[in-house]
Amino acid sequence: MNVTFDHPLQTRSDMVKALEQLVSPLRPFYSQGGARLALGRTGVSYPATVAEMEGFSRVLWGLVPLLAGGGSSELWEIVLDGIRSGTNPEHEEYWGEVGDYDQRLVEMAVFGYALALIPEHIWEPLRPAERDRLHRWLNQMNQHPCYDCNWLFFNVLVNIGFRKAGLPYDAVQLERNLDRLDAFYLEDGWYSDGIGGHSDYYVPFAFHYYGLLYARLMEEEDPLRSQLFKERAAAFACDFLAWFAPDGAALPYGRSLAYRFAQSAFWSALAYAGVEGFPAGVLKGLVLRNLRWWLNQPIRSSDGLLTVGYAYPNLVMAENYNSPGSPYWALKAFLPLALPEDHPFWTAEELPLPELPALSVQRPAHLVLARDNQSGHVAAFNSGHRGTNEHTHTSAKYEKFVYSTGFGFSVPRAEWGLAQGAFDSVLALSERGENLYRVRRRNLDMSIQDNVLYALWKPWSDVEVRTWIVAGLPWHVRIHRIVNGRPLDAAEGGFALGVETELMEWTEADRTAAGAASPYGASGAQSLLGYETAELIRPNANTNILHPRTILPTLHASLKPGVHVLASAIYGDPTPGVSWQPISPESLNLVIRERDIVLKTCQGNEVRIELG
Repeated sequence: MNVTFDHPLQTRSDMVKALEQLVSPLRPFYSQGGARLALGRTGVSYPATVAEMEGFSRVLWGLVPLLAGGGSSELWEIVLDGIRSGTNPEHEEYWGEVGDYDQRLVEMAVFGYALALIPEHIWEPLRPAERDRLHRWLNQMNQHPCYDCNWLFFNVLVNIGFRKAGLPYDAVQLERNLDRLDAFYLEDGWYSDGIGGHSDYYVPFAFHYYGLLYARLMEEEDPLRSQLFKERAAAFACDFLAWFAPDGAALPYGRSLAYRFAQSAFWSALAYAGVEGFPAGVLKGLVLRNLRWWLNQPIRSSDGLLTVGYAYPNLVMAENYNSPGSPYWALKAFLPLALPEDHPFWTAEELPLPELPALSVQRPAHLVLARDNQSGHVAAFNSGHRGTNEHTHTSAKYEKFVYSTGFGFSVPRAEWGLAQGAFDSVLALSERGENLYRVRRRNLDMSIQDNVLYALWKPWSDVEVRTWIVAGLPWHVRIHRIVNGRPLDAAEGGFALGVETELMEWTEADRTAAGAASPYGASGAQSLLGYETAELIRPNANTNILHPRTILPTLHASLKPGVHVLASAIYGDPTPGVSWQPISPESLNLVIRERDIVLKTCQGNEVRIELG
């Protein structure tokens, strides 16, 4: 069920009301002592008591800036009672002694942020003994290691909170973690989530978000590092703009998508830290449009609670660490509430997205972003990665050939066949007749030249695939040169198109192309070389992150052991009412000759692929 918001979300007071509508339904779900927030019965990788502490903590990402900006919340007295109970070892709701790499280390970060920003609300109301217990409980952060990734920022926030509040803190560990985080920096404002890790939403809503909090809070004490964090964020912003569509939708890519409007938290932090380079009205528009887009999706339960999922409640796509309270990290987007009414962010007129190029090459993230200004469609073409973080559905979230604001992406429901596998935007390979498909998991090599992405990957030891993707919208081209030592069935999936009641579908008479159109747009797949048939697959329900039901144009080939080249043209346009027709290779700047394929990049450079 979608619970309607009763305001246009244009002003600061509108944002306050939106936050109230998101958090006020939580009140009945607090425990008697206030220290736990039990929002559901679904499981997570850590105990339910820890998940309930997580729920308590994550709400503070919205309440802290609200109070910092002079607001109030009916929940705050419950929060203070919860802190008293949760940090008291004698209380039945005690949050407990933490261990190494403990989830509670994650949840401590917002308390450090609160100590630094609103001590008059979180520290001063406590009695001396209660203060001691809060400090002691949080100080466990300095006694246990965190994962060697964005987690190191949690220690940083706790220690700067201690420092700002005049409490003992671990200056050595604080500096060591800041230095280690610096080792994850790549270039052009990009970080990797640990050495060799992915570059995904953890760059904007973790690395830069926390770095910008540091820059604002520690500007006097550490001016050089604060300035560096601002400069890196400004550089990153130039690329990150390309991830947003004109209607406020942001690119669905990578893990932790259940945090939803945390997607725009980076822009909130950019405004909060006073980073120069973007007009206040642009930042305001990015935040408010993204929030509007999200608050128009059916993402809340009938109780008004945020659900686990993306554009609708969906446990199929969830991470192993998504508890019922996890989605409230989305409240990071409400950081502008810490800014007063007369701040330029609030007084400026909301501006649309700046004019952006049709293509944005983002090598640190292994992506080429394409933008169709007519439809507003944004797609990220992906060369893939050398490694995997082995989180849930890693291949689906990091190794598809393209990710889309208009079509989302799909995750497998189970392992048997094309309908359960929901293989959109991938080449899926099965040993002949087994009906068990493998997709790209990691690369041996990859590169980007203009709008052409290349990858070398091996789904089996005796199967080598070289893939070229020519990025563009609404058409893009995929070419695979396969050397296989075993007989294979190949299936090339296009974009997964949302389906409700109205649907037009068709397959070309020679069965070399198939497509469909619905109120959500049109999707098609056409063989250019090597594919034998085309069909429309109906994937299992709830595999796509945008739409519960989809239809998926798919090309098929049967490959004997040997050398094969498969080439396809893939169409996708999310504009309602559009349709498509097959296209000629020449129109795609592609020439198929007897012995090779020659394609031209957007810069006029040639790429030659041997057929033999």
